[in-house]
Parts: sequence; structure tokens; C-alpha cells
Amino acid sequence: LCEDNLPAPAIADPGEHFKTVLWTGDGNRGRSITGVGFQPDFVWLKVRNHTGYYHELYDSIRGAGNALFSNVTDQEFTTNTLESFDTNGFTVSLQTGLNGSNQSGKDYVAWCWKAGGAAVANNDGSIASQVSANQDAGFSIVSYTGTGANATIGHGLGKAPKLIIVKNRDSVTEWPVLETMVNGGTHYLRLDGDYASTITSVVWNNTNPTSDVFSVGTYSYANENNSDHIAYCWAEIEGFSKFGSWNGNGSADGPFMYCGFKPAFIMTKRTDSATNGNWTMFDSSRSSTNPVGAHFRADDATNNELFFGTGIDIVSNGFKIREAASALNNASGTYIFMAFAESPFQTANAK
Repeated sequence: LCEDNLPAPAIADPGEHFKTVLWTGDGNRGRSITGVGFQPDFVWLKVRNHTGYYHELYDSIRGAGNALFSNVTDQEFTTNTLESFDTNGFTVSLQTGLNGSNQSGKDYVAWCWKAGGAAVANNDGSIASQVSANQDAGFSIVSYTGTGANATIGHGLGKAPKLIIVKNRDSVTEWPVLETMVNGGTHYLRLDGDYASTITSVVWNNTNPTSDVFSVGTYSYANENNSDHIAYCWAEIEGFSKFGSWNGNGSADGPFMYCGFKPAFIMTKRTDSATNGNWTMFDSSRSSTNPVGAHFRADDATNNELFFGTGIDIVSNGFKIREAASALNNASGTYIFMAFAESPFQTANAK
């Protein structure tokens, strides 16, 4: 048995579809952040070394300059923090206040995904949608207008998504999340808080997504009548992305999560309890050696970059929990994760 004999990965260079970039602000307007390697369609950015700055989410369907914030329920906000999506990255501005992307002396991180560029019409569901889909990498951005009635919406991926994040752009509402690794369409999570998984039929209409559509119920968070919504959909692509779950053991010698690649980015969430149930974000760019302790909480802007004592180990074919903290490894906890590759197992180097 030899890793050289493994099948060729579907995506030889994951950096063509996902990339983490870091920069230090210089206080200038119209600064180009390069090195992404592609024109991103979804940019999630965060200040690393200053408290109180929101997580800012931008995508090519809503357009640069239209921000959503994962840590609050605010509706879409117009800002000049991100000015444009460029061929090798994006352009940021100075913007002060709660939202900033190039203030002098502040360190920043951005996680970038490639979708399908300009959106196209999709009529697979009962609600028409505009979709930017990258089927090769299993990621799509979906825009639709709610009806308030049970409905289906086309996502353009050609396979069933493992995880979907939705935001009502026009209203102050929570961020519903559909994950299929543990609970599926009968439950929902919230991206904007450390809440446990909730049983309900009115968000996802008790229906898991299919290869063509995802379902929404009557809840205004995902399907408010006449309101515009945005959905970020991820399907699993072998060798590039992995979605899974584990049960905690309360030990520093925690579970190992096989991904089939060396992860570049990992986000985890405890689903069974609101006790330290934050969405915890790691990446190999901010932490280049093990243990990887540097992390953010997607639902929390009160803190800057945080650190576990041991956190996780990122290895050539997955990651291992090295922390007994409740946010990662409570003995009775159930956790989910999403991970994206830095390099396939065949070409990965151990940390």
C-alpha cells in the first residue's frame, strides 16, 4: 500500500478554488490584496488584532460593497470596505468604525472561495433563483426572493449539499444553517450564535437537499415573503472538501478526523449544547505549525484572534483534536466540521 497508488484527486491544486490570505493594513484607500490565485466570488474577512470588529461576508452576486455580518442578525449593509473582486484577489478600502479592511497597523485575514462567476437563472425549484455555481469544487451562491410558503430552490451543484448557510438580506433575522452530517432537514443551527441544534419543520420543511434543490418552509429567516435571501451551499468533493462529525471524549488525546487531504481551513461547531457551542475557525495560514491553536468564532466579534493551548493538529490526511475544551471535545458533545484542502493526501507534507 502506497499513497502514490491512490487515485488522482479530482482537484489537483485546491488553491485554485479556496485560499486564505493575510495582510497588514497600511491606511490607504483602494489597496489591492493579491495572491489569491483566482477571482473570488465569496470573501469572508476579519480583523485579527482588534476587538469589536465584525466578521464581514461579501459575494459576487450581491456585489462588492454589500456586507453581511455572521456574528449579528443585521440586514445587508452598504459599505466600501471591499471595493471589488479582482482577477488575483480583491481591493479593500480604509473604512473605519466597526467594519474595516485596511486600517494602519491592523492585521487581517480573508477566506476566499471560487464559485461560478456571474450568476445564471435557475428554475429547478418552485422559486426561481440566480446561481453562481462551481460544480468542480462543490460550492454555489444562490440568490432568491422568498414567498413565505413551503418551496424548493435550485442550487446548481449537481449533487446534494452537505451544508447550507442562509441569510435574509432585507430583515434583521438570524442566520439559519442546514447541516446533513448529524441532524439534517428536521433541525437547524444558527451561524450568528452558539446555539444548539433546534428541532423544527418550518425552516427546511423537514426535507434534506437533493442534487438539484434545497427546501425551505414558512419561516421568515429563510423564506420571508418578498424579501431577498442569499444562500451559500457546499457539497463534498473527494480530495478537496470534507464534512463530518465526531463525538467528544473529553481528552487531550481527542478524535481524529480523516479528510483525505491536508486541510487549509477547518470550521467546527458543537450541535448538542449551547455551552461553548461557537463556530470555531482554524486555518493553516495563521498557524503554520502544530498544534494549531489560533482560531476565530464566526458568531463572535467581541474578541480578536483567540488561542487554544493545544487546539488541533493538522496532518497530511486530516486533523486531530488535541484539546479537552468544551468548544471542541466535551465528553458528551456532538460536533460537526467543514474542511477545505491545502493539498491532496498524495502531495501533502506533514507539519
